[in-house]
Amino acid sequence: MSTPINLNRVRKQKAREAKATRADQNATLHGLTKAEKATGKDAVKLAERHLDGHKRDT
Repeated sequence: MSTPINLNRVRKQKAREAKATRADQNATLHGLTKAEKATGKDAVKLAERHLDGHKRDT
């Protein structure tokens, strides 16, 4: 005889895989554009420069 399988486990695993596939598709469709990424990098550089300007000399 073959071993019994848990149908609930199979159903949930299938749902997880479908959810992961959909998440990957949405990530490619709704990711950040080049301009948005550049704006974020500029903000980080500005914040670092601001903090570096306030460092104390020891």
